[in-house]
Amino acid sequence: MQIEFNAQKRVLQGTGASRRLRRSNRVPGILYGGETPAQPLDMDHNEIYQCLRKEAFHSSVLSINVEGAAQQCLLRDVQWHPFKRQVLHLDFQRVDATHKLHQKVPLHFINADIAPGVKLGGGIVSHVMTELDVTCLPQDLPSFIEVDLANVPAGGSVHVSQIAFPAGVTAVLHKGEDPVVATIIIPRGGVSEEAAAEQAAAAPAEKK
Repeated sequence: MQIEFNAQKRVLQGTGASRRLRRSNRVPGILYGGETPAQPLDMDHNEIYQCLRKEAFHSSVLSINVEGAAQQCLLRDVQWHPFKRQVLHLDFQRVDATHKLHQKVPLHFINADIAPGVKLGGGIVSHVMTELDVTCLPQDLPSFIEVDLANVPAGGSVHVSQIAFPAGVTAVLHKGEDPVVATIIIPRGGVSEEAAAEQAAAAPAEKK
């Protein structure tokens, strides 16, 4: 499901004009990219604030309705007030359905509760990365990527190469790079006696 929101073309620009917009509960922004000139915009603060609360709004291809004309874009930057819950400015980049894009996508970690390193080893999952830069065509961009921890032992790690990516999606990495995404660490003091006993019981009997 694509996220849609509304915007109006902004004619007046400058600090004073932006300040007046904010006082009237509007948020200045800009839509740029492609062969079309950059278009200054303004949006309803309440609508855009609710959109920003959704994780997918930060990593998905969005549909921005500019006075009745829908365009596909990505959120590229948000400026917030230093202490108020107020959005000050937004940057959006147009996307072309025929060209691959780069975007950071959040990682969702699943099955941590049944990972051997947690359930039997008494370990704790350490999230080394919480998002990953990927490249794909706009229609293939996922709102998140799952990282399965079901088989990770105590002291074990999951690398980017072990993630099952959706079709058409690849990680943006330097040549030869395969960073750790998550690891299961043992707290100071090591495995508890109870956890050690459960591990021993679960392990297959040694062949004599």
